[in-house]
Amino acid sequence: MGAHKVVVFVRDGLLAMEFGSVHRLFGQARSEDGAALYDVVTCTTTPGPVRTDSDVDIHVTRGLDALAGADTVIVPASDLDYGPNPLADNAVFDRVPEGTRIASICTGAFVLASAGLLDGRRATTHWASAEKFRELYPSVDLDPNVLYTHDGNILTAAGEASGIDLCLYMIRSDFGSTVANRVARGTVVPPHRSGGQAQYIDTPVPRSAAASTAEARAWALANLATPLTLDVLAAKQSMSVRTFTRKFSAEVGISPSKWIAGQRLRRARELLENTDHSIERVAEDAGFGTATSMRQQLMSEIGVSPSAYRATFRGLRHE
Repeated sequence: MGAHKVVVFVRDGLLAMEFGSVHRLFGQARSEDGAALYDVVTCTTTPGPVRTDSDVDIHVTRGLDALAGADTVIVPASDLDYGPNPLADNAVFDRVPEGTRIASICTGAFVLASAGLLDGRRATTHWASAEKFRELYPSVDLDPNVLYTHDGNILTAAGEASGIDLCLYMIRSDFGSTVANRVARGTVVPPHRSGGQAQYIDTPVPRSAAASTAEARAWALANLATPLTLDVLAAKQSMSVRTFTRKFSAEVGISPSKWIAGQRLRRARELLENTDHSIERVAEDAGFGTATSMRQQLMSEIGVSPSAYRATFRGLRHE
């Protein structure tokens, strides 16, 4: 099995941070024996120099023919994305094989929308661009309040940092949590932020240690197998349930219950990938209580059963 080919499609005005993050994250993904799991290449409409948003250009040697061999296509943002037709070549995506995974970062969503790839689909873009996006592409189900979306073979991320989250999400989906976590550690970023987390939080950093819910979150992660009620978590911070819920949502961007569900699902996926525990044992250790409850959550999140998920990653380790 060859490496998964990621083609990064760039245009003048390229946001250099997004471009570099894609290459760095996918480029670090390695199998247990050290083999590269992705082959990352860059292409543009007309090979040659491509202007970035910084004081350096990049020289791209590959043209659009590179798209024909892609397993994944990623479109970083450009400072030229806001017009009604940000593509110099409207047939760019005609070169992409049907069913190929296509992802955008930040205003790269304007490119996908202009090509008709987002019609009738759920998508996101940077919150500051949402009004313009809705004006230009009313047929897209835009959600500017999340970090990233996944609708069929199309994925969109809200901005530069959430582009990192989306790349890790794709790596995790392709090769499992162990590989994705190694990549996250290598780039010193959080291993997982839920796509449903808010893009923008008015007070992302607590004003004081006393105002934080971090202690309760750390305790919850160490005790996922136990009942985690709001009463228990609030007591860990010596807060009322109302105050705890408000502060938690302000710091994390989602409700405590949604955060706990996401952490339990993450733990279940790690256990399915890396242990031989029974499905029932995994469900218990991750805090779902029953295998049925875990199965429902996994099916809702990624569309496969626990046994199918485990089989997928066992197969990847032995290919």
